[in-house]
Amino acid sequence: MTSTFRTLTVPLDGQQFAGGLPSFLVRDDVLCWTRREAGLVGFGEITRFTAAGPERFLEADIWWRHLVLEADISDSVQLPGTGPVAFGSFAFSKTSAHESRLIVPEIVVGVRDGQAWLTQLTFDGGPLTPEGALTALDRWLGSGSTAETTTAAADSGGDGTPGKVPATAGGAVVRPLPLAAGATLHTGSLSEEDWKAAVAAGVAEIRTGALEKLVLARDIVATVPTGVNAAKVLRELAGRYRECWTYGVDGLVGATPEMLIQVEGRTAQARVLAGTLDRRDAHGEDGLPLDYATRVLAGSEKQRHEHEIAIQSLTSQLAPFSEAMNAHDEPFILELPNVWHLASDVKAELAEVEGHVPTCLALINALHPTAAVCGTPTQVAGALIRKLEHLDRGPYAGPVGWLDAAGNGEWGIALRGAVIEGPDTVRLYAGCGIVDGSQPEAELAETWAKFRPMLESLGIQN
Repeated sequence: MTSTFRTLTVPLDGQQFAGGLPSFLVRDDVLCWTRREAGLVGFGEITRFTAAGPERFLEADIWWRHLVLEADISDSVQLPGTGPVAFGSFAFSKTSAHESRLIVPEIVVGVRDGQAWLTQLTFDGGPLTPEGALTALDRWLGSGSTAETTTAAADSGGDGTPGKVPATAGGAVVRPLPLAAGATLHTGSLSEEDWKAAVAAGVAEIRTGALEKLVLARDIVATVPTGVNAAKVLRELAGRYRECWTYGVDGLVGATPEMLIQVEGRTAQARVLAGTLDRRDAHGEDGLPLDYATRVLAGSEKQRHEHEIAIQSLTSQLAPFSEAMNAHDEPFILELPNVWHLASDVKAELAEVEGHVPTCLALINALHPTAAVCGTPTQVAGALIRKLEHLDRGPYAGPVGWLDAAGNGEWGIALRGAVIEGPDTVRLYAGCGIVDGSQPEAELAETWAKFRPMLESLGIQN
């Protein structure tokens, strides 16, 4: 870096983007964090930070704060996500060989509360102008004027060709997905029988009193001979799973229903999930499906116990950074196209620690891994995961999201996702919370329900 880090943020006044921000998901190398019609999409890369090991969050935090400390920032919008922005993905485990990363894009398009903006980021010494930023966006999206390009992007069909945006109903795209010709699924690190044996071993450890909860994950590998179109996968996820946060960072793609931490000013929020029911299990049941989910999930001692462990894990770790905190007294049912979850939202007002409000990454360093993705006690569960899974989770179940120079950011847990490992190869991950009373066969079925969003987006039936 031979020049000062500079950014220009300008409003995209008068621009109407049919389909909202997901309409910009037109490149396989796109960086994204979207929910409903809002979020951030990034193109290009001007610099990145990578790290591994137990200090990866703090090292990334120091790097980012140094980068933005003397940045030349011109921002006429002044919203969370304007100005300097980095997208990030972190390994689940401190022992993982996978490199955690922060990526600073060249161009960011943002949409929030009906407002749209464009940010250009650079180390070059040339002038930054609104016209130049629009030209750079055009270059990344294709050719032609910005209005023409974004309209074409918004109107693109699932195959990337111009067409109508599919209608939605209840948050799920109505249009049936085309099947990927010749796609196949392969066993990952453990066979189904071996993974069920791992679950049984985990339950046995829980019954000794060594731990209360354990989260075990498994992987499968999908081969798609026609090629993996990351942009199409992201569009499908954003359209079908509107209540989730669709993410794409350096080959990691998915749509997570779980918010690890969202920071806006001094307010922090999280969404905790634990307790899952496959919607296919409601077929043939009397009454409304949601009533069935409430009866089975909220009425289950096992599911409520698992959920309470996850809530206690988050709130106890967040408490030292908070002046005040509140959480739902009762969990609610989060309804997704593939499953129902027991969910709770937690909100906290952040306190000053050593003279300043903690950053997103400092909070993540304290919170990760929560009981929702690891278990409790954390160290015991973590050691047992390494013993039983025979799997490097890589970025699966690690934090994924974005942060800005003002300290704002949104970081989900990388669930319901996959890593694109090659032009035609994708590794999918899914995990389950194991407690006393967990049944290996039922937990295996739950992993298939959690694989479903990615399998659908890849055009694979199961």
